[in-house]
Amino acid sequence: MEQVELSRYQAGSRIGSGADYEVRTAVDLETGTEVVLKRPVPQMIKLNQHQATEARTDRVLQVHRDLGGALPGMVPILGYTERELHDDFFGDSLGVEYRVTVEERAKGIPLLGDQMARITGVPVGVGQQLFALHPLLHPHETPSAAEAFPIQQQLIDLQQGFLEAGYLLLDMRPQNIFYLPASGQITIIDCGALAPLDAPGLAGQTPVIPPLGLHALCLEVLKFYVTPDSPPQDSAGYRDSYGLRPVVNVDQELEEMEQAFAACSDTDCRQSSLHLISKINERAYSGMEEFRADLNAFFQAAVRRNEDLPALPVARQAWLEALEWLKAPYWGRFLFDADAELAPFLQP
Repeated sequence: MEQVELSRYQAGSRIGSGADYEVRTAVDLETGTEVVLKRPVPQMIKLNQHQATEARTDRVLQVHRDLGGALPGMVPILGYTERELHDDFFGDSLGVEYRVTVEERAKGIPLLGDQMARITGVPVGVGQQLFALHPLLHPHETPSAAEAFPIQQQLIDLQQGFLEAGYLLLDMRPQNIFYLPASGQITIIDCGALAPLDAPGLAGQTPVIPPLGLHALCLEVLKFYVTPDSPPQDSAGYRDSYGLRPVVNVDQELEEMEQAFAACSDTDCRQSSLHLISKINERAYSGMEEFRADLNAFFQAAVRRNEDLPALPVARQAWLEALEWLKAPYWGRFLFDADAELAPFLQP
């Protein structure tokens, strides 16, 4: 990771914009490598309201220095600029100084697309729905929980890596996860919501918003990557995102989760999910591996439930119809070869 000048790069198109950052493609003119440039959202810069985002950027850079680079599964930061005017490079007239980071371009698709694209009819939630929540794969297979739900396994692995390095990594929303369907590999593109384990006030306190401590990580996995619902019988059920409402109150969030999972028609799914929620509510987990074991008990129950669906062929057809959406031009803006990545799912 080095300090760089933007003149080294040829800017491309905008590929995403969230609450904090705008992301654009670029080419490193020295190496020919495709990269992404990340800066605070321009409207916030223009209003000079980007200080919190700048502080987040500085925190991420410091963590990368502390770790000596990126952990496996985390997109590497290749460089960063000084905090200065970049109007000429981006072709705008913001008139405010800010920092730009240069990151390796993640391969695959985001599990949740740009919400602006949703306005134009793009099924932005299809990645999250197909591959994280309802990985209804080939017929005549009985995968293990780890095989059927690889996204969650890798998230726990990454969280464990950060814990061992002395950090909590929060904000694991699906828009921050890129996914390669053929290999099942994820890449985290935003590690800004980091909290040192030795930060003042963490130990022994009641979690606040968002909840701090190990159980914050468990809650996020449940909120974004576990559902009480059976696979949809219609492809329309794969269009939209799931679980993205902000956590306003932790106790209320857990209570609503408990109500939703209590409605599971499958007994094993219901009991294993309520066990998970109860242990999070009681702050009873001692580590991520203990949480993983209970989570995989739910996933194994979900695999059995899905195999026994009365309308399994209908559900599988709906899944395959939704999979075809990933061949649309929107997803082509990412480093994603739809034909190659989707081929394993289309084999008879």
